[in-house]
Amino acid sequence: MCGRFAQTKELAVLINRFHFIIEDLEIRKHYNIAPGQDSPVIILENKQRKLKMMRWGLVPFWSKEFPKAARRINARSETAAQKPGFRHSFKNRRCLVPSSGYYEWKELPGVKTKVPYFISLKNKAPFAFAGLWDAWENPEKEILLSFSIITTTANSLTRAIHPRMPVILSPEKEDLWIEPDFKDTQTLGSFLKPYPSKNMEAYEVSPLVNSPKNDSPECLKKASYPRQGLLFT
Repeated sequence: MCGRFAQTKELAVLINRFHFIIEDLEIRKHYNIAPGQDSPVIILENKQRKLKMMRWGLVPFWSKEFPKAARRINARSETAAQKPGFRHSFKNRRCLVPSSGYYEWKELPGVKTKVPYFISLKNKAPFAFAGLWDAWENPEKEILLSFSIITTTANSLTRAIHPRMPVILSPEKEDLWIEPDFKDTQTLGSFLKPYPSKNMEAYEVSPLVNSPKNDSPECLKKASYPRQGLLFT
């Protein structure tokens, strides 16, 4: 799964990478984004890429119960096109979730609590998770925009930490992924593959990241004394 991620790039870097339009949004760096928090998401609107702020935890437009629906932080690549909570978004509302890396926790022999790792691209470049989004209206007629991150089986690098990983899209597939007029679910499903291990790295970080209250560069620092010296590249 993907339960935490980071977006630490300057706005200018994101614009240069993703070529979106931004309207009246204040974008800042986040080092520990947790479910229920807002994060920038890119959608295609009127043939233009636009940056929107959305809450992490997809609430389908038809949902009557917000708390239960908001638990949908991840959609499995194998079933997202068929599951009731995701299939409308998979067909009509796909998005890019900009990120600089994500966190995962590993069980180690003799260690009571799971050990956190930060996983990113070796070149430190920003990338996009494959995401789904929706717009939900509450009884007061207020609109909530929310999203989910699609996960797939882990690659050979990240499998040593966790059996699943978020789908990282290659840049050449991003345009078609967010094109709402494209409905070929078989082609879209072919995009949802593990990202190549050779282009990724992972290292142990401080337990600070365990609490969503901590959102600082300290979350990304390599652990001073890594357990068993584990470093994945």
